[in-house]
Amino acid sequence: MENNKSYRPNVAAVILSSSYPNKCEFFIAQRTDIKGAWQFPQGGIDEGETPLVALYRELMEEIGTNDVEIIAEYPDWIKYDFPPSVSKKFYPFDGQKQKYFLVRLKNNTLINIKTAVPEFNKYEFVIYETLFEKVTHFKRQVYKQVIDYFKREGYL
Repeated sequence: MENNKSYRPNVAAVILSSSYPNKCEFFIAQRTDIKGAWQFPQGGIDEGETPLVALYRELMEEIGTNDVEIIAEYPDWIKYDFPPSVSKKFYPFDGQKQKYFLVRLKNNTLINIKTAVPEFNKYEFVIYETLFEKVTHFKRQVYKQVIDYFKREGYL
């Protein structure tokens, strides 16, 4: 039953390049621990942190900068379950409960994925049509829901 499931509180960043709004390119990166898994930067919310504070911390930890401009916040928390192939890695959680932020890299911001504990080994900026071909299968539906919301609201 869903009521018995445990979801890890988490933030995620839909990062647009500094070319936005002239050009709409999304930042995605390949995880070091799950072969072929491309995703947005994301991470757990620590005890006592707000989602916004966690967002800035996670960006520093994962891409070496939090020099971003916040454009919008998805209004709801979104839950998803981990697929069986990765669920043991995240035990005792069955999935994640995420708060999404749409952000833009400020001009001349440098990304450095070679952080103290690297979570990514490659990154690139992709257009909307390519995004869903690259990202890991179990995140596609959530990403589409979030990005479609930002499109409907006029941010993209």
